[in-house]
Amino acid sequence: MKLKDLLQDITILESNADMQMDIQSVAYDSRKVTPGSLFVAISGFASDGNRFIPMAMEKGAVVVVTAKKPETDVPYVLVEGDRHALAIISTNFYGHPAKSMTMIGITGTNGKTSSTLLLKQVLEKTIGAKVGLIGTMENMVGDEVIPTERTTPESLELQGLFARMRDAGCTHVVMEVSSHAITLDRVGGVHFNVAAFTNLTEDHLDFHKTMAAYCAAKAELFTRCDKAVINTDDFYSFHMVEKAPHHHTLTTSLIGNGDLNGVYPEYHAEGVSFEVVAGLDDRQDITLPIPGKFTVYNALTVIGIAKQLGISLEDTARALKTVQGVKGRIEVVPTPGKEYSVLIDYAHTPDGLENVLSSVKDFCRGRLIAVFGCGGDRDPIKRPIMGEIGVRLSDFAVITSDNPRTEDPDAIIADILKGVSSDLGEYIVEPDRRKAIRYAMDIAQKDDIIVLAGKGHETYQEINGVKNHLDEREEVAAHLLETR
Repeated sequence: MKLKDLLQDITILESNADMQMDIQSVAYDSRKVTPGSLFVAISGFASDGNRFIPMAMEKGAVVVVTAKKPETDVPYVLVEGDRHALAIISTNFYGHPAKSMTMIGITGTNGKTSSTLLLKQVLEKTIGAKVGLIGTMENMVGDEVIPTERTTPESLELQGLFARMRDAGCTHVVMEVSSHAITLDRVGGVHFNVAAFTNLTEDHLDFHKTMAAYCAAKAELFTRCDKAVINTDDFYSFHMVEKAPHHHTLTTSLIGNGDLNGVYPEYHAEGVSFEVVAGLDDRQDITLPIPGKFTVYNALTVIGIAKQLGISLEDTARALKTVQGVKGRIEVVPTPGKEYSVLIDYAHTPDGLENVLSSVKDFCRGRLIAVFGCGGDRDPIKRPIMGEIGVRLSDFAVITSDNPRTEDPDAIIADILKGVSSDLGEYIVEPDRRKAIRYAMDIAQKDDIIVLAGKGHETYQEINGVKNHLDEREEVAAHLLETR
């Protein structure tokens, strides 16, 4: 591809490069440069890509795109923003693959993963769509699973995924859109047919610094869509509505404030049921085999998106009856021979923990035992808040480690304990997560429910920057064998 074609729709400040030169590949990691590459030098947080221009040139790069004029004599293109340039270059390189598919983006603090996976199943069951999925747990091209390391990939990998989906015959793409992806321009150049908002609670403040900045990042998505679906029960929803296309926005609510309302909800250990109402004459009974109040909210988001795509409430309801639950989201772990239950949930934010514990209390006939911690190298402000929530909403709490990453696990637990007092409820501290799980199982009695919160679908624990294998399903099964 010619350089001039790759740079289409990018404002060029200065250049000494031959616009007619042929480009064989694009790279922003100097280690992945091959002969004939265009190298985009990204000014990152940990390192400055401009430092690696000499290495990129040695490996065969023929031109550099950068927001800082190179200090060495190399062919270069100077642009206003390096990340935005990478996104547009990637879009051009892969031939604008998103334009050939129906693009659906879901943003919010909690509920993105469950909503995207539910929506994928609904689209497949109702209109026979072949759906590409991009999310926290995994990426999928139809039924093919592709491992993922971050919620939204960097723009070059993202466009490559879109191209792979297009070439495989996907008609729809459902993706989680993180605040990082919006702020760092990973979704630059992507326009969404429908964008949806689930909720906004304290998270990622280590990156965004303030809730206002976090909210603004989320709201930016709604300037890039044709239609929107917004949970109006959330405090921050009016910011999203303000940015969304006014005549093509559908609001959802469980308290009767939306265009699409969930009424008469019933919660069971086996799932949820409610009635969805869209105007005076459009009503439908909804049943999902996934427990929890937030399942109703996720379902309303999915129903809203389906409606914006022209799928009837009746067809969506029929599909939701048969959906499969999401791994690590109120996932029931087998405990044969025991009279207590174990659930695994990814809840790792104050709101997420409060949601899952409150939901489980709705159908728990015995004691609710919560096992939880907080991640390291992440917003420390939420730790005492989660401590208070975890102890107050459970009958017994086991405070332990999550992913300490590069932090001292004991220091993280000390932060959690700042929000805990003896009058909130009973609790113990067990820093070793494996021992914490075993302790909870040892004290569990008939009809008790143990909630293992924080890890969800993850099968590792990151300690000192190293991911050590830890699958909580395996830990539960192992302890059952140990105590037979």
